[in-house]
Amino acid sequence: MKFGKRLKRQIEESLPEWRDKFLCYKDLKKLVKLISATQPSSKAEAEFICLLNSEIDKFNAFFVDQEEEFIIRQMELQEWIKRRVAATSAAAEYARIGTEMVNLHGEMVLLVNYSSVNYTGLAKILKKYDKRTGGLLRLPFIEKVLEQPFFTTDLISKLVKECESTMDSMFPAAAAAATAAREEAVMVVEQRVFRNAVAALVTMRELRRGSSTYGHFSLPPLSSPDADLLQSLQLPSPIPIL
Repeated sequence: MKFGKRLKRQIEESLPEWRDKFLCYKDLKKLVKLISATQPSSKAEAEFICLLNSEIDKFNAFFVDQEEEFIIRQMELQEWIKRRVAATSAAAEYARIGTEMVNLHGEMVLLVNYSSVNYTGLAKILKKYDKRTGGLLRLPFIEKVLEQPFFTTDLISKLVKECESTMDSMFPAAAAAATAAREEAVMVVEQRVFRNAVAALVTMRELRRGSSTYGHFSLPPLSSPDADLLQSLQLPSPIPIL
């Protein structure tokens, strides 16, 4: 599948409030077509560079805002668990906490995917630019991208793992309540966050899969933990979710 179509599909499958935060790949592609190979220094080229820089600023602002929100939400959930679970073993309480944890986990997976999709889009549009102009913009620009906040996913990946650990340790604590919580969490399959998280992981696997076009600027293959996570999310049983 062409990247433009894959990006369009990913945007459609993303959360509605995220859709204008992705790379304006189509607009960048139009500018590349306007740039002349014999006269690359043109208004179109200036607009292309300006839009690239603007897109990076957009990615960074959105990514950092979401990351900060997730840190706060995870801390609040941890406090909620300490207060409520210590005071009650009600199945309904476990169910509510479970639903919140699954939703938070799904949204964090979406943010990791957001980073991957936009990085890949930048690498691909820069490749088109270099091919069109005979220039060498991609290497220095990608080196700049690798230092941007939106590409630095160590913290959000850590939060994902912490969320998974919390779910793993919390729900076996009370068998009856845990069972009810798992049943409640299965209903999340019908909610947009869970569906979109699965779609995001599938996209990440596709983007990171080696191919004839795989090269120095490609993302590495999906790591084993992420691949295992994708498999667990696609299983019909609720147990791997929690």
